[in-house]
Amino acid sequence: MEVVGVDGCRKGWVTVHLVDGMFHRVRVCPSLEEAVDVAAAEAVTVDVPLGLVGSGWRECDLRVRGMLGPLASTVFRIPPRSVVETVGWEAASALCEEVVGQRLPRQTYSLFPKVLEADALRRAGAHRLYEVHPELSFRTMAGRPLAFSKKTWNGQRLRDRLLAEAGIRLPEDLGPGGKVAVDDVLDAAVAAWTAYRIATGQAVSCPDPPERDEQGEPIAIWY
Repeated sequence: MEVVGVDGCRKGWVTVHLVDGMFHRVRVCPSLEEAVDVAAAEAVTVDVPLGLVGSGWRECDLRVRGMLGPLASTVFRIPPRSVVETVGWEAASALCEEVVGQRLPRQTYSLFPKVLEADALRRAGAHRLYEVHPELSFRTMAGRPLAFSKKTWNGQRLRDRLLAEAGIRLPEDLGPGGKVAVDDVLDAAVAAWTAYRIATGQAVSCPDPPERDEQGEPIAIWY
């Protein structure tokens, strides 16, 4: 059984593939469409918001922030579709303040191109994609929120060890994937772990049942 975890990176998207729950390969793709085009995969998980609401904040973002303790700030609250589709940070931030009462952080705005890329793919019929958040997946793997950021030495060593204990041993030579930031590879790997949980019926969604977008598609973070 093959599953795929996908995370955004500077070069586009990095994917980690598992076969029967164990490491298989890494790929680096310029587009999300290419990254998720794996016919044999039983489940594909993506660390990017899937599904936009018409008003307010996405329920899954708010709930997962409450589950992550000291790492709550790693979950970006994604505003309504009208804000995400607005061109230019100033205009988007002004609209965000109008519709949800808060200005839009620049860091959240910087995610919008990948959010819209994923949204277009999903609207085109990529219904087998599942949204994940790596910190929620690592929390589930560890049984508690992690104490260290993924940007730190302690944090990266801890995440690599958790993956290895779960049977996902990342090799020293990842080929092209070895040029990707370490935390992006770790995030893609734990996304793949959640994809395996989905494929084997072990994963749950937040919220459960999922929220729905205006087209009736589910909005949830799986772990």
